[in-house]
Amino acid sequence: MTVQVNHLGQPVGEQVPDWQPRPVPPMTPLRGRTCSLIALTADHLEDLWAAYADTEDTHWTYLRAERPGSVDDLRALLPQRSAGYLTYAVIVNGGAQGMLSLMRADAANGVIEVGWIALGSALKRTIAATEAQRLVMGHVFDDLGYRRLEWKCDALNAPSRSAAERLGYRLEGVFRQHVVTKGRNRDTAWYAALDHEWPLLRARLDAWLAPTNFTPQGQQCTRLGQTR
Repeated sequence: MTVQVNHLGQPVGEQVPDWQPRPVPPMTPLRGRTCSLIALTADHLEDLWAAYADTEDTHWTYLRAERPGSVDDLRALLPQRSAGYLTYAVIVNGGAQGMLSLMRADAANGVIEVGWIALGSALKRTIAATEAQRLVMGHVFDDLGYRRLEWKCDALNAPSRSAAERLGYRLEGVFRQHVVTKGRNRDTAWYAALDHEWPLLRARLDAWLAPTNFTPQGQQCTRLGQTR
């Protein structure tokens, strides 16, 4: 952040010329080469139930919901996700393989969070999983003109923290004793990406996602952290 000095000799934040509150995000389908994001509805629950069937129990440890034991359990999550959440089904090869949400939009300040990411085992560590996040980031910064995209997770959730850092989010700190989840204390690791960082992050992600970065067998030629 550039620090300026006001007429009283005090350090103040830089001016944000012509800033206007951003729109409250509508539910907009997002389409990529390997996946699409569309509004999650009850029609996707059977696919999701199948996608989650072989996920390890460890996948659900850090989510606020317990592992669903049935399609009806998944259905019960839909109302919870509706208030203040834009929840997307991640569609791969015509079927829902996971879900994620844009949430807690602060349109006045151009801030929003991506979270409640629950991917089926077949989707994890795939090109489509990364492209789903690229679609969200591009939508937030390029389409909506937001200034800040947040990623928050349990500070003990090493896979989530690694994913955030791989995508280019920066750790800003840990909120100690932030919430109580499933009867346990949760310290929350707070990550964010900013609009002025996005052009470089976008270039890195697009270079990694390019078909030329993968062999015919689908193996990456260059790791995401190595692309420039």
